[in-house]
Amino acid sequence: MTTTQPVRPGEWFDTGMGLDDIDAGQFRMDITTDRYTDPEYVRRERDSIWLRVWQVAGRESELPEVGDWKEYQLLDQSFILIRGKDRQIRGFVNACRHRGNTLCHGKGNSKRGILCQYHLWSYDLEGKLKGVLRQEENDLTALDKQGLGLLPISAECFAGFIFLNPNPDAEPLAEYLGEVMDLLSPYHLDEMDIVLDVREALDCNWKVVMDAFEEGYHISGIHPELLQVVMVDPSTTRYRFFDKHSVSCAPFEVAGIKYGLEEQLEGIMKLPETFPSVTASLPRFQELIGGYRDETGELKLPDGTTPRTVLQTATRETLTGMGFDVSGLTDAQMSDNHGWVLFPNFFMTVRAGEATVILAQPHESGDPHKCYWHIISVMWLPDEYKDALRTDHIEVEEPGSFKYFLALQQDYEQMPRQQRGLRNNRLDHMSLVKEEVVIAHYHSVVDRYLSGATTSEDRQ
Repeated sequence: MTTTQPVRPGEWFDTGMGLDDIDAGQFRMDITTDRYTDPEYVRRERDSIWLRVWQVAGRESELPEVGDWKEYQLLDQSFILIRGKDRQIRGFVNACRHRGNTLCHGKGNSKRGILCQYHLWSYDLEGKLKGVLRQEENDLTALDKQGLGLLPISAECFAGFIFLNPNPDAEPLAEYLGEVMDLLSPYHLDEMDIVLDVREALDCNWKVVMDAFEEGYHISGIHPELLQVVMVDPSTTRYRFFDKHSVSCAPFEVAGIKYGLEEQLEGIMKLPETFPSVTASLPRFQELIGGYRDETGELKLPDGTTPRTVLQTATRETLTGMGFDVSGLTDAQMSDNHGWVLFPNFFMTVRAGEATVILAQPHESGDPHKCYWHIISVMWLPDEYKDALRTDHIEVEEPGSFKYFLALQQDYEQMPRQQRGLRNNRLDHMSLVKEEVVIAHYHSVVDRYLSGATTSEDRQ
Protein backbone atom coordinates (compact mmCIF):
# COMPACT_ATOMS: atom_id res chain seq x y z
CA MET A 1 0.00 0.00 0.00
CA THR A 2 1.38 3.39 -0.95
CA THR A 3 0.68 6.63 0.80
CA THR A 4 0.80 10.06 -0.72
CA GLN A 5 2.40 13.06 0.87
CA PRO A 6 -0.34 15.56 1.80
CA VAL A 7 -0.21 18.71 -0.23
CA ARG A 8 1.36 21.60 1.65
CA PRO A 9 -0.20 25.04 1.14
CA GLY A 10 3.16 26.45 0.08
CA GLU A 11 3.19 24.18 -2.95
CA TRP A 12 1.03 26.77 -4.71
CA PHE A 13 4.36 28.19 -5.89
CA ASP A 14 5.08 25.14 -8.06
CA THR A 15 1.98 25.76 -10.15
CA GLY A 16 1.65 29.50 -9.61
CA MET A 17 1.36 31.95 -12.46
CA GLY A 18 4.53 33.24 -14.03
CA LEU A 19 4.77 36.65 -15.59
CA ASP A 20 4.05 35.22 -19.04
CA ASP A 21 0.81 33.67 -17.73
CA ILE A 22 -0.59 36.99 -16.56
CA ASP A 23 -2.69 39.16 -18.81
CA ALA A 24 -1.60 42.56 -17.58
CA GLY A 25 -4.36 44.05 -19.72
CA GLN A 26 -6.91 43.03 -17.12
CA PHE A 27 -5.47 45.76 -14.88
CA ARG A 28 -4.77 49.44 -15.43
CA MET A 29 -1.04 49.89 -15.83
CA ASP A 30 -1.29 53.68 -15.78
CA ILE A 31 -1.95 54.84 -12.22
CA THR A 32 -3.10 58.42 -11.81
CA THR A 33 -0.92 60.55 -9.56
CA ASP A 34 -3.77 62.54 -8.02
CA ARG A 35 -4.51 59.60 -5.70
CA TYR A 36 -1.18 60.37 -4.01
CA THR A 37 -1.49 64.15 -3.86
CA ASP A 38 -5.15 65.25 -3.80
CA PRO A 39 -6.72 65.93 -0.35
CA GLU A 40 -10.08 64.89 -1.83
CA TYR A 41 -8.71 61.39 -2.28
CA VAL A 42 -7.96 61.25 1.45
CA ARG A 43 -11.61 61.96 2.21
CA ARG A 44 -12.84 59.40 -0.32
CA GLU A 45 -10.48 56.74 0.98
CA ARG A 46 -11.52 57.45 4.56
CA ASP A 47 -15.19 56.83 3.82
CA SER A 48 -14.93 54.16 1.12
CA ILE A 49 -11.97 52.13 2.35
CA TRP A 50 -10.72 52.74 5.87
CA LEU A 51 -14.08 52.79 7.63
CA ARG A 52 -15.20 49.63 5.80
CA VAL A 53 -12.27 47.17 5.80
CA TRP A 54 -10.42 44.82 8.11
CA GLN A 55 -6.98 46.15 9.02
CA VAL A 56 -4.23 45.03 11.37
CA ALA A 57 -4.12 47.08 14.56
CA GLY A 58 -1.27 45.26 16.32
CA ARG A 59 -0.26 41.93 17.80
CA GLU A 60 -2.26 39.92 20.33
CA SER A 61 0.81 39.81 22.55
CA GLU A 62 0.43 43.56 23.14
CA LEU A 63 -2.67 42.80 25.23
CA PRO A 64 -1.68 39.71 27.22
CA GLU A 65 -3.67 40.32 30.41
CA VAL A 66 -7.34 40.81 31.19
CA GLY A 67 -8.04 44.55 31.14
CA ASP A 68 -5.14 45.41 28.84
CA TRP A 69 -6.15 48.01 26.26
CA LYS A 70 -4.64 50.08 23.47
CA GLU A 71 -5.84 52.97 21.35
CA TYR A 72 -5.95 52.68 17.57
CA GLN A 73 -5.96 56.03 15.77
CA LEU A 74 -7.19 56.19 12.17
CA LEU A 75 -7.24 59.66 10.62
CA ASP A 76 -9.79 61.55 12.75
CA GLN A 77 -11.24 58.35 14.24
CA SER A 78 -10.16 56.73 17.51
CA PHE A 79 -10.89 53.21 18.73
CA ILE A 80 -10.13 51.10 21.80
CA LEU A 81 -9.08 47.44 21.76
CA ILE A 82 -9.43 45.72 25.12
CA ARG A 83 -9.08 42.17 26.41
CA GLY A 84 -12.14 41.11 28.40
CA LYS A 85 -12.54 38.75 31.33
CA ASP A 86 -13.30 35.97 28.86
CA ARG A 87 -9.89 36.64 27.22
CA GLN A 88 -11.59 37.87 24.05
CA ILE A 89 -10.32 41.10 22.46
CA ARG A 90 -13.11 43.55 21.63
CA GLY A 91 -13.14 46.89 19.88
CA PHE A 92 -15.06 50.07 20.67
CA VAL A 93 -15.30 53.67 19.58
CA ASN A 94 -13.01 55.65 21.88
CA ALA A 95 -15.68 58.05 23.14
CA CYS A 96 -17.86 58.21 26.25
CA ARG A 97 -21.56 57.89 25.48
CA HIS A 98 -22.31 60.82 27.79
CA ARG A 99 -20.54 63.81 26.24
CA GLY A 100 -18.14 62.13 23.84
CA ASN A 101 -15.01 62.54 25.93
CA THR A 102 -12.02 60.47 24.75
CA LEU A 103 -11.61 57.57 27.15
CA CYS A 104 -8.17 56.12 26.45
CA HIS A 105 -4.86 57.31 25.07
CA GLY A 106 -1.89 55.10 24.28
CA LYS A 107 -1.87 51.79 26.14
CA GLY A 108 -2.78 50.68 29.64
CA ASN A 109 -4.60 48.25 31.87
CA SER A 110 -7.97 48.69 33.58
CA LYS A 111 -9.03 45.39 35.10
CA ARG A 112 -12.10 47.04 36.63
CA GLY A 113 -13.14 48.61 33.35
CA ILE A 114 -12.92 51.97 31.62
CA LEU A 115 -13.56 55.18 33.56
CA CYS A 116 -14.32 58.49 31.85
CA GLN A 117 -12.35 61.17 33.67
CA TYR A 118 -14.78 63.93 32.68
CA HIS A 119 -17.96 62.96 34.61
CA LEU A 120 -16.89 59.56 36.00
CA TRP A 121 -19.12 57.34 33.89
CA SER A 122 -17.67 53.82 33.90
CA TYR A 123 -17.83 50.86 31.52
CA ASP A 124 -16.97 47.19 32.05
CA LEU A 125 -14.50 45.27 29.89
CA GLU A 126 -17.31 44.19 27.58
CA GLY A 127 -18.29 47.81 26.93
CA LYS A 128 -21.46 47.90 29.02
CA LEU A 129 -22.23 51.05 30.99
CA LYS A 130 -21.55 50.12 34.59
CA GLY A 131 -21.81 53.25 36.67
CA VAL A 132 -23.12 56.80 36.40
CA LEU A 133 -22.30 59.58 38.83
CA ARG A 134 -25.43 60.37 40.92
CA GLN A 135 -27.59 58.11 38.76
CA GLU A 136 -30.81 58.54 40.78
CA GLU A 137 -30.54 62.31 40.97
CA ASN A 138 -30.18 62.43 37.19
CA ASP A 139 -33.18 60.17 36.53
CA LEU A 140 -31.09 57.53 34.74
CA THR A 141 -32.58 54.08 35.26
CA ALA A 142 -30.95 50.69 34.77
CA LEU A 143 -33.05 50.32 31.63
CA ASP A 144 -31.65 53.54 30.22
CA LYS A 145 -28.11 52.33 30.90
CA GLN A 146 -28.57 49.26 28.70
CA GLY A 147 -28.56 51.40 25.58
CA LEU A 148 -25.59 53.54 26.58
CA GLY A 149 -22.75 51.04 26.35
CA LEU A 150 -19.66 51.81 24.31
CA LEU A 151 -20.24 51.71 20.56
CA PRO A 152 -18.80 48.42 19.26
CA ILE A 153 -16.62 47.85 16.23
CA SER A 154 -15.55 44.52 14.76
CA ALA A 155 -12.38 42.91 16.14
CA GLU A 156 -10.94 39.44 15.53
CA CYS A 157 -7.54 37.77 15.72
CA PHE A 158 -5.60 35.63 13.27
CA ALA A 159 -1.94 34.54 13.11
CA GLY A 160 -1.21 36.51 16.28
CA PHE A 161 -2.44 39.77 14.74
CA ILE A 162 -5.39 41.85 15.95
CA PHE A 163 -7.64 42.81 13.06
CA LEU A 164 -10.08 45.70 13.43
CA ASN A 165 -12.94 46.89 11.25
CA PRO A 166 -14.73 50.14 12.19
CA ASN A 167 -17.93 48.66 10.78
CA PRO A 168 -19.70 46.70 13.58
CA ASP A 169 -21.60 44.72 10.94
CA ALA A 170 -18.54 43.73 8.91
CA GLU A 171 -18.31 40.31 7.31
CA PRO A 172 -16.34 37.78 9.40
CA LEU A 173 -12.57 38.08 9.10
CA ALA A 174 -12.40 34.55 7.68
CA GLU A 175 -14.65 35.63 4.83
CA TYR A 176 -12.55 38.74 4.17
CA LEU A 177 -9.26 36.83 4.13
CA GLY A 178 -10.59 33.67 2.52
CA GLU A 179 -7.93 31.21 1.34
CA VAL A 180 -5.21 33.45 2.73
CA MET A 181 -5.80 31.95 6.18
CA ASP A 182 -5.09 28.39 4.99
CA LEU A 183 -1.94 29.45 3.16
CA LEU A 184 -0.50 31.38 6.12
CA SER A 185 -1.44 28.95 8.90
CA PRO A 186 1.58 26.59 8.47
CA TYR A 187 3.97 29.44 9.32
CA HIS A 188 2.60 29.48 12.91
CA LEU A 189 2.90 33.25 13.06
CA ASP A 190 0.91 33.26 16.29
CA GLU A 191 3.84 31.53 18.02
CA MET A 192 6.34 34.23 17.07
CA ASP A 193 7.55 37.10 19.25
CA ILE A 194 8.01 40.76 18.33
CA VAL A 195 11.70 41.59 17.80
CA LEU A 196 11.18 44.99 16.12
CA ASP A 197 8.25 47.36 16.56
CA VAL A 198 8.78 50.86 15.15
CA ARG A 199 6.31 53.47 13.94
CA GLU A 200 7.33 56.69 12.22
CA ALA A 201 5.76 59.48 10.19
CA LEU A 202 6.98 59.65 6.60
CA ASP A 203 6.82 62.42 4.01
CA CYS A 204 4.89 60.40 1.44
CA ASN A 205 1.43 59.07 0.74
CA TRP A 206 0.55 55.75 2.40
CA LYS A 207 0.12 54.10 -1.02
CA VAL A 208 3.72 54.99 -1.93
CA VAL A 209 4.71 52.71 0.95
CA MET A 210 2.46 49.91 -0.28
CA ASP A 211 3.69 50.25 -3.87
CA ALA A 212 7.33 50.12 -2.77
CA PHE A 213 6.96 46.64 -1.34
CA GLU A 214 4.75 45.17 -4.03
CA GLU A 215 7.49 44.67 -6.61
CA GLY A 216 11.08 43.50 -6.86
CA TYR A 217 11.80 45.60 -9.93
CA HIS A 218 13.67 48.11 -7.76
CA ILE A 219 16.12 45.65 -6.17
CA SER A 220 18.92 46.34 -8.67
CA GLY A 221 18.65 50.09 -8.07
CA ILE A 222 17.93 50.29 -4.34
CA HIS A 223 19.16 46.99 -2.84
CA PRO A 224 22.22 45.89 -4.87
CA GLU A 225 23.54 43.94 -1.85
CA LEU A 226 20.71 41.41 -2.26
CA LEU A 227 21.81 40.47 -5.78
CA GLN A 228 24.21 37.90 -4.38
CA VAL A 229 21.28 35.84 -3.13
CA VAL A 230 18.29 37.07 -5.13
CA MET A 231 18.38 36.44 -8.86
CA VAL A 232 16.43 39.24 -10.50
CA ASP A 233 14.85 37.04 -13.14
CA PRO A 234 11.17 37.81 -13.77
CA SER A 235 10.71 34.36 -15.29
CA THR A 236 11.23 32.69 -11.89
CA THR A 237 8.76 34.84 -9.94
CA ARG A 238 5.37 33.30 -9.22
CA TYR A 239 2.12 35.12 -8.43
CA ARG A 240 -1.24 34.32 -6.97
CA PHE A 241 -4.08 36.82 -6.96
CA PHE A 242 -7.15 36.71 -4.76
CA ASP A 243 -10.16 38.98 -4.86
CA LYS A 244 -8.56 41.63 -2.62
CA HIS A 245 -5.18 40.22 -1.70
CA SER A 246 -2.11 38.71 -3.38
CA VAL A 247 1.10 36.77 -2.81
CA SER A 248 4.25 36.58 -4.90
CA CYS A 249 7.67 35.06 -4.53
CA ALA A 250 11.05 35.42 -6.24
CA PRO A 251 13.29 32.49 -5.23
CA PHE A 252 16.51 33.13 -3.36
CA GLU A 253 18.62 31.52 -6.03
CA VAL A 254 21.63 32.65 -8.02
CA ALA A 255 22.92 29.27 -9.18
CA GLY A 256 26.12 30.64 -10.63
CA ILE A 257 24.46 32.68 -13.36
CA LYS A 258 26.26 35.82 -12.27
CA TYR A 259 28.04 34.98 -9.02
CA GLY A 260 30.32 32.06 -8.25
CA LEU A 261 29.72 29.68 -5.36
CA GLU A 262 31.96 31.53 -2.93
CA GLU A 263 30.25 34.82 -3.74
CA GLN A 264 26.86 33.19 -3.17
CA LEU A 265 28.03 31.92 0.21
CA GLU A 266 29.24 35.41 1.08
CA GLY A 267 25.78 36.75 0.24
CA ILE A 268 24.07 34.16 2.42
CA MET A 269 26.37 34.97 5.34
CA LYS A 270 25.22 38.60 5.05
CA LEU A 271 21.51 37.70 5.11
CA PRO A 272 21.10 38.38 8.86
CA GLU A 273 21.45 42.09 8.06
CA THR A 274 18.02 41.84 6.43
CA PHE A 275 16.60 38.56 7.76
CA PRO A 276 17.79 38.20 11.38
CA SER A 277 16.54 34.66 12.01
CA VAL A 278 18.99 33.28 9.42
CA THR A 279 21.65 33.77 12.11
CA ALA A 280 20.50 30.69 14.00
CA SER A 281 20.81 28.49 10.90
CA LEU A 282 24.24 29.69 9.77
CA PRO A 283 26.34 27.40 12.03
CA ARG A 284 24.59 24.31 10.61
CA PHE A 285 24.80 25.83 7.12
CA GLN A 286 28.57 26.23 7.46
CA GLU A 287 28.88 22.64 8.73
CA LEU A 288 26.98 21.30 5.74
CA ILE A 289 29.00 23.44 3.31
CA GLY A 290 32.20 22.23 4.92
CA GLY A 291 31.24 18.68 4.02
CA TYR A 292 31.32 19.61 0.34
CA ARG A 293 34.87 21.02 0.36
CA ASP A 294 37.75 18.87 -0.82
CA GLU A 295 41.14 18.59 0.84
CA THR A 296 42.24 21.84 -0.80
CA GLY A 297 39.19 23.70 0.48
CA GLU A 298 37.53 23.98 -2.91
CA LEU A 299 33.74 23.81 -2.78
CA LYS A 300 32.20 21.19 -5.04
CA LEU A 301 28.43 20.77 -4.85
CA PRO A 302 26.70 17.71 -6.33
CA ASP A 303 24.21 18.09 -9.15
CA GLY A 304 20.95 19.51 -7.83
CA THR A 305 22.61 21.04 -4.77
CA THR A 306 23.06 24.79 -4.50
CA PRO A 307 23.81 27.17 -1.63
CA ARG A 308 20.05 27.79 -1.51
CA THR A 309 19.17 24.11 -1.03
CA VAL A 310 21.89 23.77 1.62
CA LEU A 311 20.41 26.77 3.45
CA GLN A 312 16.99 25.12 3.25
CA THR A 313 18.29 21.94 4.87
CA ALA A 314 20.14 23.87 7.56
CA THR A 315 17.07 25.98 8.34
CA ARG A 316 14.72 23.01 8.60
CA GLU A 317 17.15 21.09 10.83
CA THR A 318 17.86 24.10 13.04
CA LEU A 319 14.24 25.15 13.60
CA THR A 320 13.08 21.57 14.15
CA GLY A 321 15.91 21.00 16.60
CA MET A 322 14.87 24.08 18.57
CA GLY A 323 11.29 22.83 18.82
CA PHE A 324 9.53 24.82 16.09
CA ASP A 325 7.11 22.92 13.85
CA VAL A 326 7.98 23.52 10.19
CA SER A 327 6.46 20.28 8.91
CA GLY A 328 3.72 22.17 7.07
CA LEU A 329 6.22 24.27 5.11
CA THR A 330 7.95 23.33 1.87
CA ASP A 331 11.72 23.33 1.42
CA ALA A 332 11.39 26.53 -0.60
CA GLN A 333 9.69 28.22 2.34
CA MET A 334 12.81 27.54 4.41
CA SER A 335 14.73 30.04 2.29
CA ASP A 336 12.36 32.01 0.09
CA ASN A 337 10.42 35.01 1.30
CA HIS A 338 6.84 35.15 0.15
CA GLY A 339 5.50 38.67 -0.21
CA TRP A 340 1.91 39.00 0.99
CA VAL A 341 -0.34 41.98 0.31
CA LEU A 342 -3.48 42.07 2.42
CA PHE A 343 -5.74 44.94 1.45
CA PRO A 344 -5.65 47.75 2.37
CA ASN A 345 -2.34 48.36 4.14
CA PHE A 346 -0.56 45.15 5.13
CA PHE A 347 2.58 43.91 3.43
CA MET A 348 4.53 40.97 4.84
CA THR A 349 7.62 39.07 3.82
CA VAL A 350 7.55 35.68 5.51
CA ARG A 351 9.78 32.63 5.57
CA ALA A 352 10.19 29.79 8.04
CA GLY A 353 10.62 31.21 11.52
CA GLU A 354 10.31 34.92 10.82
CA ALA A 355 8.28 37.64 9.15
CA THR A 356 8.52 41.39 8.68
CA VAL A 357 5.29 43.35 8.35
CA ILE A 358 4.96 46.86 6.97
CA LEU A 359 1.72 48.64 7.82
CA ALA A 360 0.98 51.88 5.98
CA GLN A 361 -1.59 54.32 7.31
CA PRO A 362 -2.75 57.81 6.32
CA HIS A 363 -1.62 60.67 8.55
CA GLU A 364 -4.22 61.96 11.02
CA SER A 365 -3.77 65.48 9.61
CA GLY A 366 -5.32 64.34 6.32
CA ASP A 367 -2.26 65.62 4.44
CA PRO A 368 -1.91 63.34 1.38
CA HIS A 369 1.86 63.93 1.41
CA LYS A 370 2.27 62.37 4.85
CA CYS A 371 1.64 58.95 6.32
CA TYR A 372 2.86 56.51 8.94
CA TRP A 373 4.68 53.29 8.41
CA HIS A 374 4.72 50.74 11.18
CA ILE A 375 7.35 47.99 11.04
CA ILE A 376 6.66 44.83 13.03
CA SER A 377 9.22 42.03 12.77
CA VAL A 378 8.38 38.75 14.46
CA MET A 379 10.53 35.69 15.00
CA TRP A 380 10.11 32.29 16.55
CA LEU A 381 12.27 32.21 19.68
CA PRO A 382 13.16 29.35 22.05
CA ASP A 383 12.00 30.11 25.59
CA GLU A 384 15.53 30.86 26.80
CA TYR A 385 15.88 33.71 24.28
CA LYS A 386 12.46 35.33 24.54
CA ASP A 387 13.22 37.84 27.28
CA ALA A 388 16.51 38.89 25.72
CA LEU A 389 15.24 39.43 22.18
CA ARG A 390 11.67 40.68 22.62
CA THR A 391 11.38 44.43 22.18
CA ASP A 392 9.11 47.28 23.20
CA HIS A 393 7.32 49.60 20.81
CA ILE A 394 9.30 52.60 19.55
CA GLU A 395 7.52 55.75 18.36
CA VAL A 396 10.06 57.74 16.35
CA GLU A 397 9.65 61.46 17.02
CA GLU A 398 12.73 62.86 15.27
CA PRO A 399 12.86 61.95 11.56
CA GLY A 400 15.94 59.95 10.64
CA SER A 401 16.94 59.23 14.23
CA PHE A 402 16.12 55.52 14.02
CA LYS A 403 18.28 53.32 11.80
CA TYR A 404 16.45 50.40 10.22
CA PHE A 405 18.14 47.26 8.94
CA LEU A 406 19.81 47.84 5.58
CA ALA A 407 17.04 47.04 3.07
CA LEU A 408 14.39 48.92 5.05
CA GLN A 409 16.69 51.91 5.50
CA GLN A 410 17.16 52.07 1.75
CA ASP A 411 13.38 52.04 1.18
CA TYR A 412 12.91 54.61 3.96
CA GLU A 413 15.22 57.03 2.13
CA GLN A 414 13.70 56.37 -1.28
CA MET A 415 9.96 56.82 -0.66
CA PRO A 416 9.96 60.58 0.13
CA ARG A 417 11.96 61.12 -3.08
CA GLN A 418 9.15 59.52 -5.06
CA GLN A 419 6.52 61.65 -3.32
CA ARG A 420 8.41 64.82 -4.24
CA GLY A 421 8.29 63.73 -7.87
CA LEU A 422 4.59 62.90 -7.71
CA ARG A 423 3.82 66.47 -6.68
CA ASN A 424 4.69 67.76 -10.17
CA ASN A 425 1.49 68.92 -11.86
CA ARG A 426 2.42 67.78 -15.36
CA LEU A 427 2.99 64.19 -14.22
CA ASP A 428 -0.59 62.98 -14.32
CA HIS A 429 0.04 59.22 -14.17
CA MET A 430 2.64 56.56 -13.42
CA SER A 431 3.41 54.00 -16.13
CA LEU A 432 3.85 50.51 -14.68
CA VAL A 433 5.78 47.71 -16.34
CA LYS A 434 4.59 44.12 -16.28
CA GLU A 435 6.90 43.19 -13.39
CA GLU A 436 4.82 45.61 -11.31
CA VAL A 437 1.57 43.73 -11.91
CA VAL A 438 1.01 43.33 -8.15
CA ILE A 439 0.80 47.13 -7.89
CA ALA A 440 -1.71 47.15 -10.75
CA HIS A 441 -3.83 44.48 -9.03
CA TYR A 442 -3.65 46.37 -5.74
CA HIS A 443 -4.86 49.62 -7.28
CA SER A 444 -7.67 47.77 -9.02
CA VAL A 445 -8.93 46.92 -5.52
CA VAL A 446 -8.51 50.55 -4.44
CA ASP A 447 -10.57 51.59 -7.46
CA ARG A 448 -13.30 49.08 -6.67
CA TYR A 449 -13.73 50.38 -3.14
CA LEU A 450 -13.72 53.99 -4.27
CA SER A 451 -16.46 53.14 -6.75
CA GLY A 452 -18.55 51.49 -4.02
CA ALA A 453 -17.85 47.91 -5.10
CA THR A 454 -16.08 45.73 -2.53
CA THR A 455 -15.66 42.58 -4.64
CA SER A 456 -14.81 41.90 -8.27
CA GLU A 457 -18.33 40.51 -8.76
CA ASP A 458 -19.83 43.79 -7.54
CA ARG A 459 -17.82 45.67 -10.17
CA GLN A 460 -19.16 43.54 -13.03
